[in-house]
Amino acid sequence: MGEKEQEEDAEETWLQLRPVEPLPSQCCGSGCSPCVFDLYHQDLARWEAARARKDGSLLSRKQPQSCSSKMSTDAFLAFHISAMDRLTKDTYHIRFALPGNSQLGLQPGQHLVLRGIVDGLEIQRAYTPISPANAEGYFDVLIKCYQTGLMSRYVESWKAGDTAFWRGPFGSFSYKPNEHGELLMLAAGTGLAPMVSILQSITDNADDETFVTLVCCFKTFENIYLKTFLQDQARFWNIRIFFVLSQENSPEQLPWSYREKTCFGRLGQDLVEELVGCCRRKPFALVCGSPEFTKDVTRPLRSWFPCAWQPCAWPW
Repeated sequence: MGEKEQEEDAEETWLQLRPVEPLPSQCCGSGCSPCVFDLYHQDLARWEAARARKDGSLLSRKQPQSCSSKMSTDAFLAFHISAMDRLTKDTYHIRFALPGNSQLGLQPGQHLVLRGIVDGLEIQRAYTPISPANAEGYFDVLIKCYQTGLMSRYVESWKAGDTAFWRGPFGSFSYKPNEHGELLMLAAGTGLAPMVSILQSITDNADDETFVTLVCCFKTFENIYLKTFLQDQARFWNIRIFFVLSQENSPEQLPWSYREKTCFGRLGQDLVEELVGCCRRKPFALVCGSPEFTKDVTRPLRSWFPCAWQPCAWPW
């Protein structure tokens, strides 16, 4: 083989090693740092440096571990599904196993990114664990599936014993006890998930005297997730929980314990302003739901006080 052919073969080898730019579907859209595109540019810079020095060893990087409890924002780790329960016709409560009595290590309100492959296409979406931050040996997620959702097809194919890949944690908002006088939580559907771990961290801490007003928006009473958990949380002296049902209009159809704390219709400006006005302390708002829901409820909030938005763990 001539010198020119050797150079061409070497060039072809380097081109095969060049990192592949992610597809738009591989970005979960939740503002994670590092994003898959950040990781791509890091790998591209490493490849360019290795190519310039003709040193392939510079391309090596630590491989992901399997079934480890130590999360990584750069690499996906494998976790086994230990249980999968269907809460409604399109929503699942899924438990993932952690080795021994290890903990996931997330702060309340942080989220993870799930990777799936459907028809050869890699997709990524963000979800917030609903298990307590100090849960040992497991973590739980709440995932709503949609008929046209690619990730939904992937999730609906799961069964106990399967493996899923996660990376994280991510999220700019991290809850600190007693940092705010009152939290006004406005959640729609599975937007309830980011609120659960924060709410539980407050009620599990006897020294945390933060007031919480949680507003859960669903279509119908049957669609409400985690009813038992929410009822238990509402028994604490500093927790109030209200419901807004958009496709019901009769309190007589609800159990007695829900009638006085349920409104009908949509969470519009008048109701948001009423909720802000009845807060017991100066509130700090957390909003999570669909983009449309977030847009609707943040408009009246801006005129009242600064708002924090939990990165939206909304599956689509």
